[in-house]
Amino acid sequence: MPSYAALYAQSINDPEGFWLQAAQALSWDQIPTKACDFSEAPAAKWFPDGKLNTCYNAVDRHVVAGRGDAPALIYDSPVTGSKRTYSFAEIQIEVAKIAGGLRALGVTQGETVLIYMPMVPEAIFAMLACARIGAVHSVVFGGFAPREIAVRLDDTAAKVVLTATGSLEPNRQVPYIPLVTEALERARHAPEAVVCLKRPQVPGDLPDTFQDWQEWLSDVTPADCVSLAASDPLYILYTSGTTGAPKGIVRDNGGHSVALLWSMKHLYDVQAGQTFWAASDIGWVVGHSYIVYAPLLAGCATVLYEGKPVGTPDPGAFWRVIEEHRVRALFTAPTAMRAIKQQDSQGAYLKGRDISSLKYLYLAGERCDPPTAAWAEAMLGVPIIDNWWQTETGWAICSNFMGLDAPMPMKPGSPSKPAPGYDVQVLCDQGRPGAAGEIGNLVGKLPLPPSCFGTL
Repeated sequence: MPSYAALYAQSINDPEGFWLQAAQALSWDQIPTKACDFSEAPAAKWFPDGKLNTCYNAVDRHVVAGRGDAPALIYDSPVTGSKRTYSFAEIQIEVAKIAGGLRALGVTQGETVLIYMPMVPEAIFAMLACARIGAVHSVVFGGFAPREIAVRLDDTAAKVVLTATGSLEPNRQVPYIPLVTEALERARHAPEAVVCLKRPQVPGDLPDTFQDWQEWLSDVTPADCVSLAASDPLYILYTSGTTGAPKGIVRDNGGHSVALLWSMKHLYDVQAGQTFWAASDIGWVVGHSYIVYAPLLAGCATVLYEGKPVGTPDPGAFWRVIEEHRVRALFTAPTAMRAIKQQDSQGAYLKGRDISSLKYLYLAGERCDPPTAAWAEAMLGVPIIDNWWQTETGWAICSNFMGLDAPMPMKPGSPSKPAPGYDVQVLCDQGRPGAAGEIGNLVGKLPLPPSCFGTL
C-alpha cells in the first residue's frame, strides 16, 4: 500500500501530477492534460480540457468491461418488505430509458431536473439519467415542506419535476402529491412537466397536470451518454441555509468523479466486487456521493436502504443488512449509532448475526462523541473512523485512510488527518497560525481539491 505521508505531500507539492495520475482511473472521451485552472480564483476548474460522462463511468464502463452481471444496486426496504438486486447491465437499461424519457420531455444539456422522491431505485436511476444526457439534477429531500420545494424550483428554474406518490415512515405514510401541488402553487417558476411514480404502498390520485411514470416510459427511445466538459455541472444540492437562504452547491463532472473514485480505494478501502453501504438519504450529500456515485464509479455494489436504524423493525436492522448483503464498510451518522445504543446498549440484537464481512464503520455528518465511538468499537470489533466534510466539499476534508499504509492511531472525537489536496491549517481570528493547544479556525487554503464546489 502507498504511504499516506508521501501521497499527501505529493498532493500539496505537485497537485498537477497527483490529480492527473488519479484521473487515469476513469474513462475519458478527451484525456485531460491539465489538472487545475485557477485563473478565475477563488473558484478552481479541474481538468479544464478533459471530456467524459459520469453516468458512463458509473454504469456503462463496467458493462463494457464484462462486469454487466455484477451486483450494482441492492435495494433493501424493510418499510415495504421489498428487496431486489440490480446488475450494472440492468441499471444501464433503466437509466437509458429514463434518459430517453427526459429527452422526450424536451430536457437538454444544462437544463435542470428537480427530483423529489423517496429511497427507491427509480430515484437513483433518475439521477444517473440526468448525468447521462448532461442535464443537471437537483434532489430535494423527500418529505421537505412545500416552501422548501418552491424555493429550489425557483432557484434552479427546473424544467421537469420527478416525484412519487409518497414515502413510508415506521408508523405512517408521507404523501408527496399534496406537498408538490402546494409547492407548484407557491413557486414563481412553473416546470414544463411533472412525472409521478405510483407506489402501491402510498396510493394517490394524480392531478391532471401530472404524468404517470409508467405511461411516460412506455414508448421512449433509450438515450446514450453524451460527452461533457469536466467542468460542466453534474448537480445542484442545497445546504440547510446556515446563511439565511439555502445555498445551491454546484458540483462538476470531472473533479467530482476523480475525487470520489480515488476515495473509495484509498480512504474507504473498498474495491470493485465488494459491497459498500452508506446508510444515509439521497437527499443529502452523503447519499449523492456514497450511495450513488462513488460506489458505482468504483464498480462496487451499493446498498439503497429504505428504513431506519431502529423501528424497522428493531435496533438490529443494520446488523441484518450487513449480514445479508455481506457489507464490507458501513458509513452512517453518529446519530444512528446513538439511537441503536439507546435501545440495545448490550447488543442483544447483534447476537447470532454473522457480520464478519464488516471491516470498518465510518461516521460523518457531525462529530462522534467518544463514548458512542467506544461503544460501537466494542460491539462491532472493527475500526471506527470519523471523517469530516460538508456539502460544499462532496468528500472528506479529514479522515483516517484505511486503504493506505499503517492507518493512524484512532483518537475518539477526531477525524485524523487532511485528505490529499486539502491544505488545512488552524488560524486565530486575526489570520495568524494558532499556538499549540489554542482553539482556532480550521481553514483550507485555495485552491480546494477536486469535487469541491466551484460556484453557487
